[in-house]
Formats: sequence, C-alpha cells, structure tokens
Amino acid sequence: MKKKLKIAVVAAEVAPFSKTGGLADVTGSLPKIFWEMKNEVVVITPFYGKIIDPKKHNLTLIEKNFVIHLGDKQKTRVSLWRGEIEKNLFIYFIEYKKYFSGKQAIYGSTHENARFAFFDFAALEILKKINFQPDIIHCHDWHAGLIPYLLKKDPAYTKDQFFANTATIFTIHNLAFQMGGNWWSLPPEKRDAGLNDLPKIHSKIMEKINFAKRAILFSDALNTVSEKYAEELLTPEFGQGLEKILQHRKKDFFGIINGIDYSVFNPTIDKNILVNYDWNSLHLKKKNKLYLQKKLKLEENLSIPLIGLASRLAEQKGYNLVIECLDTLLELPLQIVIIASGGKEAKEYSDTFKKIAKKYSKKFAFLTPYTEEGASKVYAGSDMLLMPSRFEPCGLSPLISLRYGSIPIVHETGGLAETITDFDPKTGRGNGFVFEDYTREEFLVALVRALENFKYEKIWEHLVWQAMKQSFSWEIPAEKYIALFKKALRNRRKT
Repeated sequence: MKKKLKIAVVAAEVAPFSKTGGLADVTGSLPKIFWEMKNEVVVITPFYGKIIDPKKHNLTLIEKNFVIHLGDKQKTRVSLWRGEIEKNLFIYFIEYKKYFSGKQAIYGSTHENARFAFFDFAALEILKKINFQPDIIHCHDWHAGLIPYLLKKDPAYTKDQFFANTATIFTIHNLAFQMGGNWWSLPPEKRDAGLNDLPKIHSKIMEKINFAKRAILFSDALNTVSEKYAEELLTPEFGQGLEKILQHRKKDFFGIINGIDYSVFNPTIDKNILVNYDWNSLHLKKKNKLYLQKKLKLEENLSIPLIGLASRLAEQKGYNLVIECLDTLLELPLQIVIIASGGKEAKEYSDTFKKIAKKYSKKFAFLTPYTEEGASKVYAGSDMLLMPSRFEPCGLSPLISLRYGSIPIVHETGGLAETITDFDPKTGRGNGFVFEDYTREEFLVALVRALENFKYEKIWEHLVWQAMKQSFSWEIPAEKYIALFKKALRNRRKT
C-alpha cells in the first residue's frame, strides 16, 4: 500500500476566498486533488479582513488573540479562522489586522516583505497550533519563500522536533516576482545574497530580502508551472538574475504544467453565463455571444469575430503589443473585449483602453475590474481569446478558453508553447493560432490567420468542437507533484 502524505499548502491567495490571478486558481484546486488521492491536506493563507467574507464562506473563528513566536524572541497575537475547500478539507486563515485588514487589496503595501515574512513565521506556528505535523510544506511563490530557509537555517526550527522530518517544495509561479518590491530596483551591492540571518520583521532591511532566492537555495526540491518555462528559467533571458542558482539546483528543479478545475471552469454548469452548453450543443454558445454583444453595446452580429482578452493588466501579458497594433486591428472586421485589472502598472493601460473604448464603442469594450462572473461571460461569448504574453510561466486563460470554445491566439513561450498548438486547416490538427517571434508583424499574421479560418464555418466548428474536448485536468500534474514530494523527502533525509 502506498504511503499517504501529510501536505500543508501555504499561499498568499486561494480561490474562491481571495484571488488576483492564476496563483489562486492553482492553490484553490490542486489541494482538492491531493485530498481526493487520500492524502491528508491543510491549506494556510492570510485572512484579508476587507476581502474575505466569513459568512459567505461559512468560516469559523476557532481561536482569538493567542500568542505566536516570530523568531528572535519576538511575539505577537493572532486569531485563527477555519473553513472548508471541500468537506473535511480544511483551510486556515491567519488574522493579523496590522498587515492583512487595512485595505481591499491583497498586495500593494510599502512593507510587503514584512507582511509575508510575518505570514511565513505564522504559518509554521499555526501548523504546531493545529497539531498538523506535515511531511511536505508546499510553498507557493515568493510570499511563502522564507519557509524553506527557516526550516534549514533558523535555530528555532532546526532544533524543533515537530519539523524534524518535514520537507519543503517551492513552486515558482512567476520568477519576475521575487520579493515585495522590484528585485531589479535594488543596486547590486544591496541585493540579498540569501545566506545571511534574517533581520527583524519590522526592520527596513527586511524589505531588501529576496524570498524567492532563499526558497531556491534551501527548499528540498522545486518546480515551476510548465516544462518549457523551467527550461527558460535556466537562461539569462528569462532567469531574472537567478539562473545560475537554478542551474546549480537543476537536478532538483522540474516543470509541471498547471491543470484546470473543470468543476469550476465549465460552460455546462457555469452559473455566470446566459446559456449553458457543451461541444455537442455549440449553437447555444452563439446565444452567449449575442448576449455579450448586446450587453456591451457592440454590433449584434454572429458573423463578426469577437476576440476576448482576460488577464492581469501587466506588461508581461503583451498589452504593449496589443496597443501597438490596435490601429490596424480596429480597421479589420472584428470586435475586441478586454476584461482586466492589475496593480501599480495597470492605470496607464486602463486609461488607454478607456479612451479607445469611447472612440470605438461599436467595436471595442473594456471591462474593469476583473471579476469571475465577467470573465465567464467573455469566455462563453467570444470566438477567440488573445494572450500574446511576452513570457508566460503557464497561462491558465487559454486552457479555460479551450473548454469554453474560445480559440486561443498566443505567443509561443513558456506554458503556452506546451499547451497551444498551431491549427492547420488541411489536417484539422491544432487547437489555436501561434506566433513564434514577439513582434508586431508575427502577431498580426497569427491573428489574421485566425480571422480567415473563422470565415469557413465548418472548419471553425470542427476546431471549436475539437478544442472543447481537450482535457487539461489536474490528475496527471497531481501525480507528478506527489512524485516530486517523495523526491523532496528523500533529499531531506540525506541532509
């Protein structure tokens, strides 16, 4: 009989409780698969006081204002909430109002490192509090990146028998994000080497600590969210200054593509769309298109291709390329709908798209902020989904769009290169339209090819039918994660 694992998942955001992007989708769905595989699983995340509604999610306050230790003889008081992702799959929320209840945003603080350093210490203390002694702590992205360091280097934990047999996995969702600020904005001489003792949580020096670097150095094994992106991260072009450290850890570094939770992203059951449909009732998808066109005051016409774009407003996602090409695009017989929101860099994009939507109100619509309800309507109502990311670790939006019958147009990079294949109308093979070089010319060629194929109804219907039948579920990726966890445990025993 296979040994079942005790897995603690630690993440800054977990859908449906808190979300800014794909990280939350992963951390909200992957633990369910681990649980269904009969492992013991808990999830730990912050309680964002102005975002998470305890009544809506049926949360229970299980203990209020108890003392936890934060290293270097520091103490504070926190409260602990508990909810369920599935029945008996518990998620714990750490409430600390100073750091996580100030505003209606998950990120954007001037002391971001302090917030998540506190969270990492607190997560370890909570595991002891609930007496969950994990085989594996699965640390998602930089926010949980100090946990591998603490277990290997902090005397409070290296001498703690509770964690004596605990291994850590660090999953890189996007290496551009390594700490609370921009890692590249620090002068080289002030960047964190990753080996020194941690400063006090509230000190200014804490804001210079590189969480991702420390996680890469000290985790027992690590991965990122596609095999292609794992290869790319070993190069100076994509490695974000950490490629040499990753090369050194190459034997413990893997790519595992993300999956989709089809109990959430599924047009046959999605309550956010006008009419439910599947690959055998594609005529019903057309009703969602007409509804979206009407709702957005676009011309209601099934023969006009409707292109959706649903992602974070960030340079990485290819918005500069979209803006550069908009004059040309809006001369073509098409409609464009963007639903997006983002952080600090989002305002410039948002202002630009609002102006364009006003000028071309019959062809272009911009929806902000991003909502799950709005995104579902865009997936169900659009004919194509645009994701021309400059780089993309995985890219969940195109995987979702495939199930909704919205054909992806993507740049061949990272996870997009792994999941979206160029459609050939002669053979009928492929599930999207792909451009290789990140240039205006190649982008427009891919888009025009999609528009040309759309003109041929039978060809397009076959492409949509074929795309909707593809499965990118979590079952196979979850098996790969379990294998990685066991490798991490072997590595832990060696050290």
